[in-house]
Amino acid sequence: MNILNDTGFNRLRSAIDASNTRQQVISNNIANADTPYFKRSEVSFESLLQSEMNGVSSIKGRMTNPRHIAIGSGSIPTAKITTDKSTAMNNNMNNVDIDSEMTSLAENQLRYNTYIEEVNHQIKMMRTALGGNA
Repeated sequence: MNILNDTGFNRLRSAIDASNTRQQVISNNIANADTPYFKRSEVSFESLLQSEMNGVSSIKGRMTNPRHIAIGSGSIPTAKITTDKSTAMNNNMNNVDIDSEMTSLAENQLRYNTYIEEVNHQIKMMRTALGGNA
């Protein structure tokens, strides 16, 4: 029995993966802040997950018997990277705002820490429920 393979852990794993991807994308934006014609990218994940949880869902219910009725399609959303090619902030046609990117970097770090704390909390609860040491 794999207790770390339920939908909640899969969502958290996807959120952590999205946070890691966001870290790489933001770091790339910051590194190219002075590169002429560079266009910033961003990662969207939370809005995709929220729409999944609001019923516009492709999340699948767990089936333990082939006679069960299928619920949803079974996919957990993954991070989507988009590039903003429509704007320019500098004379060199670059659209990276370093202040905005640094703010996004700090926000992403807070999200990542929250996701890790939630994983740790759920593992601790499972250990306690199974009679192990907390």
